[in-house]
Amino acid sequence: MTLAELNRDEDIRPPARGGVFARVASFAHRRRWLALLLWVAVLAGVWTAAAAAGDDYRNDYSLPGTESQQAADLLAEHGAAHAGDTIEIVLHAEGGLREPGVQRRVGAMLRDVAGLTNVGQVQSLYEGGGAISQDGTVGYASVTLEVPSQDMPKADTQRIYDTAQKAAGPGLQVELGGDAARLLAEGGTSAAEGAGILAALVILVLMFGSFIAAGLPIVIALFAVGSTVGCIIVASHVFTIAEWTPPVMILVGLGVGIDYALLIFARYRAELVRGSDPERAAVTAMDAAGRSVFFAGCTVLLALLGLVALGIGSIQGMALSVALTVLVTMLASLTMLPALLGIFGPRFARQFTRRAERRRAKGRTDDGAGWRRLGAGVQRRPLAALLAGAVILGALALPALGIRLGFSDAGGDPAGSTSRQAYDLLSEGFGPGFNGPLLVVTDGGPQAAAAAATALNDTPGVQAAAKPIPTPDGEAATILAFPAYSPQDERTSELVGTLRDDVLPEVSAQSGAQYMVGGATATLEDYSAMLGDRMPLFMAIVVGLSILLLTAVFRSVLIPLKAAVLNLLSIGAALGAMKLVYQDGMFGIEGGPIEAYLPVMLFAIVFGLSMDYEIFLISRMHEEWTRSGRKDPSHAVREGLAHTGSVITAAGAIMVVIFAAFMLSSDRMLQQSGFGFAVAIFVDAVIIRCLIVPAAMELMGRRAWWLPAPLARLLPKVELERH
Repeated sequence: MTLAELNRDEDIRPPARGGVFARVASFAHRRRWLALLLWVAVLAGVWTAAAAAGDDYRNDYSLPGTESQQAADLLAEHGAAHAGDTIEIVLHAEGGLREPGVQRRVGAMLRDVAGLTNVGQVQSLYEGGGAISQDGTVGYASVTLEVPSQDMPKADTQRIYDTAQKAAGPGLQVELGGDAARLLAEGGTSAAEGAGILAALVILVLMFGSFIAAGLPIVIALFAVGSTVGCIIVASHVFTIAEWTPPVMILVGLGVGIDYALLIFARYRAELVRGSDPERAAVTAMDAAGRSVFFAGCTVLLALLGLVALGIGSIQGMALSVALTVLVTMLASLTMLPALLGIFGPRFARQFTRRAERRRAKGRTDDGAGWRRLGAGVQRRPLAALLAGAVILGALALPALGIRLGFSDAGGDPAGSTSRQAYDLLSEGFGPGFNGPLLVVTDGGPQAAAAAATALNDTPGVQAAAKPIPTPDGEAATILAFPAYSPQDERTSELVGTLRDDVLPEVSAQSGAQYMVGGATATLEDYSAMLGDRMPLFMAIVVGLSILLLTAVFRSVLIPLKAAVLNLLSIGAALGAMKLVYQDGMFGIEGGPIEAYLPVMLFAIVFGLSMDYEIFLISRMHEEWTRSGRKDPSHAVREGLAHTGSVITAAGAIMVVIFAAFMLSSDRMLQQSGFGFAVAIFVDAVIIRCLIVPAAMELMGRRAWWLPAPLARLLPKVELERH
């Protein structure tokens, strides 16, 4: 009798009672074509609606209680709500912009631009509304928009660009600058997605030895991501969703979707090899690994919904969108995957059992031998392994203490984009601070505005302050103050603080007028400060809820606390690595601030994803601990690692390559996101789960599973796996 036959009698015996996951899996397996048809109908229906509606993405930079928001509100009260919302048509002529032929071409072009949609006024560089550099080779004309820059349709901006390009030609370069123009530089993520999926497919083929088996997790991820992105396109007409949300959804959805499907499929393969028939293998895998996926997904959802506590519109929209992606991905893994297994199950049964028999014929009967040896090695020196891992993580996390939050300006756009070339030309012609002027709002009449302009011109770090521009009612005014440094420079941030805390309060004390620093640069500073102030509350909510969930799942106090600490270390290591590369400019990357919302986004998503591996690994250790009669914790640690090490490593490798592929994007935010996620998952799957966790569990011994009796009575009993 073969090993498969010995196992078959034991393994295919139906459980005493079927759980929800078993019943769902059984239904999807038996009604496989119906389940697939429903998913296809959902995907087709969602994208039909999305194609008909189109997207209406909007950034929400409103920051109640901040000075920049007060400045914007004051301008709105005086009829100048969109002050500073302009597009700059930047021109460069080696022979000089005042050459008659150039001037005629530029003048005709500006008249055409003035007649375009959403263009309120065009101020020519030849009539005092614009400017020409001292050497006469660089100049710009301001195009005042009728809508806020963030609401300017990309198609309207493209028409302005196309019209402006009609003047370009021999001896004259024409580019477009401003926040609205930066949208033209945004490319799709298709290259990054394709590279990530291809790399994931290679890993899955090496793991399963079958293209069809490798393709199932990818199909699950694509259906889930496709459905949710289509939903968000439609929802953008009702809710405030930033235009950078879909790439983040795709990034997370692909990683999570393949990850969840892989964890279930790996258990399914194990059940086939042990002798179960395809349907029983699918039901058992869903009733065991499916539960792990469900609770792992719940931790990700808790972490993402914690972002809602920040109270920042664009962050809340992103959090809800990504949470929907994770939810749909989890549902697809629990319903669509059993249906696909029902179609390909007999084929997989033949392939996997034949491969297992060939391995046994060669004497290779234990796939987990290497991981068991690793676990035993860690257990011999658990304190040394724990300290080594902690030192590595600490060294990576230490630079995060010096992280500087901000937002990339056009200087970080792709080198060939029109916004980047306009940025470089303006910096060359007028100084680096010209690309990020501060908007000083005065409320107190013309004399108060003149006094502020004088004070600004006398302030170190201010290259120049323009003449005050009164609001339509004449009761307030705006002054553009041009820093001597670029918008991303730390000294510009310090200048905002100096104006608010020292310079303008002194002028206010003398004139009795009110002064506020607003505009895009100051708004981004306030945005970063607000995120920093609310981060502790957010972290407390996410960590606290996750600890409660894990305490109920594992019936332990120390394991959830250990998981929370290690997850924080992996996040710190990712932030430290991001600081070294994208802020300090390591490896030749252009330095600059870390995108302000990335730390909280990274924290929420990585904290949740790290719990996936924690639940998968610890649940198997708990299974072995229970099977041993709660007598041998060291054996439970070794066997838990032996049975899950290869799957966790493969899942981690897939996430790493998918996230790292987004570094190929031209968008700096996506580059930073992909890099940060890749580092965090690598650290978590390799250093933490394969080194620190076994060492910590060995040191804790029996105490790892301790739960005070009063707490045990209060917590609900949650079955992570059925055996």
